[in-house]
Amino acid sequence: MLLQKLPWAGVRLQSGETSIAIDPMYHFPAKFGSSHEELVPLNEFGQVEAVFITHHHEDHYDPKAIAEYYGASVPVYVPQDSLKHMTDTPLRNVHGVSLGQQIEVGELQVTAGYSVDGFGDPQVSWIVAGEGKKVIHCGDTLWHGFWWKLSKTYGPFDAACLPVNGAVVQFPGMIPSGQPITLTPEQAVAAAVVLQANTLVPIHFRAIHHPPIYRETPDIVERLYNAAKDQINLAILQTKDILTL
Repeated sequence: MLLQKLPWAGVRLQSGETSIAIDPMYHFPAKFGSSHEELVPLNEFGQVEAVFITHHHEDHYDPKAIAEYYGASVPVYVPQDSLKHMTDTPLRNVHGVSLGQQIEVGELQVTAGYSVDGFGDPQVSWIVAGEGKKVIHCGDTLWHGFWWKLSKTYGPFDAACLPVNGAVVQFPGMIPSGQPITLTPEQAVAAAVVLQANTLVPIHFRAIHHPPIYRETPDIVERLYNAAKDQINLAILQTKDILTL
C-alpha cells in the first residue's frame, strides 16, 4: 500500500489498481487568511475511485475541489450525521456511513471508526485495509477515550495519520476555552502508541495559523521527535511525499 501526503489533513492511499482520497482540500477557507503550506491541485496526485470525508468542516470537506478534480459523480462517503450539513454541493453521489460500517472500494476495505470533534460535530476515523496493510486516518480529532477500543477492534496499524497542531481557537460567538481542539504533538504520539501503530504520520499542521482565530501550537516537529523517541517511528511527510507500507 502507498500513502501519499495531500495538503493539510489529506492523504491518498493506493493498493494495487485502487486509489482513494481522505479529506482532500484545495480551496483554502477564507476565514483563515492565506495558507502557510502550498496547496496543490488534486489532479496532480492522480485519480481516485472514491473519497472519504472525516467531517463536514470546510478545511476537510471541499466539495468544489472534489467535483472539479475527481468528477461530480465520484462516490463520496461521509459520517451519517453529516449529511444534513452537505446539502448545497455539486456532488451527486454522497453516502452517509454509520459507525462500524465497512465500504468495499476495489482492493480496499474502509471502515468508519471512532473520532471526537473539537466542536462536538459528527466525525469519524477511517480505517483502511489492503494488501495485508492497515492505516487509520483520524481527521482532526482531539484526545478521547476510544483509542483503546480502536486498538482492540482494528489494530495494530501500519500507519496512523493523526493531527498534531494542538489548535487553540477563538471564533466569533464562541466562549474561548484556551484548550486545544485537536491533538497536540505529545498526544498524537501517545494515541499512536495505544493504537499499536508502527508509524505515526503527522497531519493537520503547517497550513493554518491565523491568531487569534486559530493558533497552531509551537515547535511541532521538535516536540514530535522528542515524544516519539524510543516509542514509535515518525514519517513527517511534505506534500506529494509517498510512504510505502
